[in-house]
Amino acid sequence: MQTTANQFKNPEPAPFKSGSFWGWLKINLFSSWFNTLITICLLYLLYAFSTSFINWAFINAVWFGDTAKACPNSNGACWAFVTDRWRLFVYGLYPKEDYWRVNIVYALAALTIISFLFSFGRLKKIFRISMVTILPIAGYILLVGGYFGLEYVAPENFGGLLLTLVIASISILGSIPLGLMLALGRTSNLAVISKVCTYFIEFWRGVPHIVIIVMFVALLPIFIPDGSKIDVVVRAFIAFAAFNSAYMAEVFRGGLQSIPNGQFEASRALGLSYWKMMGYIILPQAIRNSIPAMVNTCIGIFKETTIVMLIGFSDLLGIIQISLESSDWVGPPHIFSSAYTFAALVYFIFTFGISKYSERLENRSNVDS
Repeated sequence: MQTTANQFKNPEPAPFKSGSFWGWLKINLFSSWFNTLITICLLYLLYAFSTSFINWAFINAVWFGDTAKACPNSNGACWAFVTDRWRLFVYGLYPKEDYWRVNIVYALAALTIISFLFSFGRLKKIFRISMVTILPIAGYILLVGGYFGLEYVAPENFGGLLLTLVIASISILGSIPLGLMLALGRTSNLAVISKVCTYFIEFWRGVPHIVIIVMFVALLPIFIPDGSKIDVVVRAFIAFAAFNSAYMAEVFRGGLQSIPNGQFEASRALGLSYWKMMGYIILPQAIRNSIPAMVNTCIGIFKETTIVMLIGFSDLLGIIQISLESSDWVGPPHIFSSAYTFAALVYFIFTFGISKYSERLENRSNVDS
């Protein structure tokens, strides 16, 4: 059998090693002339932005000072505002002599986070359950006081980052179990339970969040005689948890609907009761499928804590705004930009941490289909 010359291909150059640095650059950034042009343009924009930001945030910045007069240069950041008011940002209006109580709560919260980030062998589950149980109890005793000789501190004195973290934690930890129960109720075969849960979810989702906050804070004592006995901050906590539970319920309902009907039928065929079917078969899969949407909702809850400014509470953003209105720091606009850049950085650190941990959970829970 004769072969013709056109049946043979010209020899191709040896491929780059995909594992090397230069091979990665060739494949991802300079694979064609068009991609090379885009890469060069983006690198130029990144260089221009990073140079301007470094000059503004570090080289021309003012780091220390106690008044706006310390920041006359509008070409640099005024970090002196942050270093001068950092205690107010971290502790809010909490009494100075009791800062150690807040520090212990922060340490317990950090230890709880560490318990979920690292493995501790056979003690992992016990350690995590212990920290999740100890943190809210110890946090309430230490922050509010009134027990074991600790002076009582009204929740109205909370503020700054402390108030932001407390509201976000209570809202998330309260909305997740309540939302899960609402999702199970909405998908229930009992018409009465399904309708009640459906109306509850649709009502809370159809009303603006600020209206719910005002209803609980201002109108609850009018409709409920004993409502005035409930602390105003506690009422705000309840409003946050109840409002966000409706959104969590829809997240979990989506996870339940992602489970094939064969899973339900197989569970019933095995003779499992409803709660055993949900606890052992359905919910583990539904919660795993709901992790991306659930984390997205948690991030939204964390950022929504700034709403409390509208009802007179001073969270992190509220404390920054009040500090900017102080006579010591009334000055050029670059002080405002530095303050809000600091606030944006703090919110980004927490939300980015939540998103990265959710990514880790997704990778660990992925199973072959």
